[in-house]
Amino acid sequence: MDPSSRETAVADTRQPAERRSHRQARPAPAPQTAEAKTDPTDLKNPALYINRELSWLEFNERVLAQARDVSHPLLERVKFLSITGTNLDEFFMIRVATTLKKLREEIEDVAPDGFNTEQQLEAMRARARRMLADQAATWAELRKLLEKEQVWFLDEDAWTPAAREYLSGYFSREICPVLTPLAFDPGHPFPFISNLSKNFAVVVRHGGRTKFARVKVPDVLPRFIQLPHAVSPTGGTTYVFIEDVIRVNIQELFTGTQVKGAYLFRIIRDTDLEIEEDEADDLLESIDRSLRQLRRGAISLLHVEAGMPTRVLNILAENFEVSDEIVLPTEDRLGFGDWGQLTRLHRPELKDAPFSPRSLWRSDEDPEVIFDQIRYQDILVHHPFESFASVETFLRAAVQDPHVTAIKMTLYRIGSNSPLIPLLIAAAEAGKQVAVLVELKARFDERNNILWARRLESHGIHVVYGFTNLKTHAKLCLVVRQEADGVQRYVHTGTGNYNPDTAKIYTDLGLFTADPDIVNDVSDVFNYLTGYSNQKEFRGMIVAPVQLRQRLKELIEREIEHAQAGRPARLMIKANALTDDQMIRLLYRAAQAGVSMDLMVRGICCLRPGVPGISDNIRVRSIVGRFLEHSRIYWFHNNGQEEMYIGSADLMERNLDRRVETLAPIRDPEILEHLRDIVLGAYLRDTARAMVLDSAGHYDRPSNGTDHFDAQQFLVRHYTDTLGEP
Repeated sequence: MDPSSRETAVADTRQPAERRSHRQARPAPAPQTAEAKTDPTDLKNPALYINRELSWLEFNERVLAQARDVSHPLLERVKFLSITGTNLDEFFMIRVATTLKKLREEIEDVAPDGFNTEQQLEAMRARARRMLADQAATWAELRKLLEKEQVWFLDEDAWTPAAREYLSGYFSREICPVLTPLAFDPGHPFPFISNLSKNFAVVVRHGGRTKFARVKVPDVLPRFIQLPHAVSPTGGTTYVFIEDVIRVNIQELFTGTQVKGAYLFRIIRDTDLEIEEDEADDLLESIDRSLRQLRRGAISLLHVEAGMPTRVLNILAENFEVSDEIVLPTEDRLGFGDWGQLTRLHRPELKDAPFSPRSLWRSDEDPEVIFDQIRYQDILVHHPFESFASVETFLRAAVQDPHVTAIKMTLYRIGSNSPLIPLLIAAAEAGKQVAVLVELKARFDERNNILWARRLESHGIHVVYGFTNLKTHAKLCLVVRQEADGVQRYVHTGTGNYNPDTAKIYTDLGLFTADPDIVNDVSDVFNYLTGYSNQKEFRGMIVAPVQLRQRLKELIEREIEHAQAGRPARLMIKANALTDDQMIRLLYRAAQAGVSMDLMVRGICCLRPGVPGISDNIRVRSIVGRFLEHSRIYWFHNNGQEEMYIGSADLMERNLDRRVETLAPIRDPEILEHLRDIVLGAYLRDTARAMVLDSAGHYDRPSNGTDHFDAQQFLVRHYTDTLGEP
């Protein structure tokens, strides 16, 4: 299709207006800047807050910036592009879908930054559309660089006759048997279209009439098809796109008709799981039922090729019951999340150099040795710089040790092939008491967790699902052991999930301890999760939703008191998100009192640092690099009597009030010093991956960016060089 006809097709997608009418969104307020007039006493002023959704999109832009960063190996840059694609899909599935739902239900929320529901939705869509364009531009850049490395991607117009002949045969053998064309007309209902699926809307002439069909691009087949060297026109590794192969050969599916056109489209549905407390008599069954209902969730994006004719687009829009704001035409490829498949290409020189993380213990370590070490000294493990195998070995020791009588564990994101599940089953079969809390509401892992829960139950393990109105996000493993001097308990608690796959790419902290206060607190948390305990006070742990908000408030207010008394006052927080407006106001009050703050917030940050008279003393940085920053650390100077906590909670309303979260105190002076000076110190020195947030809401490289320092690379070297082999 020539460019002029493409433009006409895009313009026509907004017709007919009477059918696809929509409420006129009021224009979004202009972004506030540091120059905005602010009253230091009015800490609820919208000018002091960055929009939550736009901040998330800016985080994804920082991830996309890694795809453009020449210091990363080329296939790692492709990986970052894929991550941004998956992230943006989830943004439409959850954040855009939730805002659309509010609009449909006429819920008129006003965010702390002043955006109402309509304004926020308009701003989200506009920014997301720019990001889709940025992704396409980034791919165009990466594609050229891959060609220089003899990795080619051929569009249909570049196929040679030999390649075309090979792909015709490939289509007949490998693709065609998997495809199922579905007609839609008065005799054939409009077919169900699954979330994130890529589909062709096919126009055919049949019996003298124009008819329509849908052909799904199968998810079970690779997005990129490699051509054999014998038919490759490039001489290197050559790929073609599966959608091009299907489109060129689609006539084979419609024998005796004439295919007039095949137009690719993709939908994203609302996948935000909601469980009504009064309907959740059986939580597992309720979630299972809700997951089935979500298959037909409302559509938050209809992404179509720009060349799709108006008539075809209108048929799709009418059957999906979407207005024109939901429709996004594009001349670029759809679904950049699929680009992760390219990282499987065997080109080690185009990837990060591998490293071997150290394990605390040998896999066959004597359980007596492990428990003796933990009993007399807390031990820190830092993933991925140190291996998750340490956690597996700890649990295996508990399974094999005849003195261990009970194991209790929380599982949030378990993974598809977890080595921990067989260990828990083995423990139960060995006669130990095993209790596991499986969080069924872990977003996007609900189905997987249901399967694991049923498998655990089938082996006699006590499985609980937590609360209908709370997610259990805490990371806890409790081992009860009968020893010569009585019952002794051992705990592993941390910031990350019990998932060996994510432990290779997420930075997370774990603490092994037999500290009496902590093990007693963890026992109380499990009683709270599995029974009817109303525990309100804890000895050392900070627990949400019981007292996390209040305890953090007390710790910050204590720094305020130190500052007001003229004593040194400082705090450092490393978290994934800072969105809670009450906590932001408290941090503003602390800054006004003279408390010095360094906040390392990977993702969403709604606080504006550097606003005169309000947040002069607050510095915010975000680090996005080879590994996903996931550890949470809270450090308070306390006039030299330092306190530090690590755990599962971010500074979001959901973590503070609507989840079961835990923060564990770091009481070992050497571990505290290590986390403060080596770990947090490295992140504060980073100039390679860090981006610093200014009062206008913009992220820029640190001002001392001429000194190249990569915190994650430093930590890889530190743990390798300092600790060596076990």
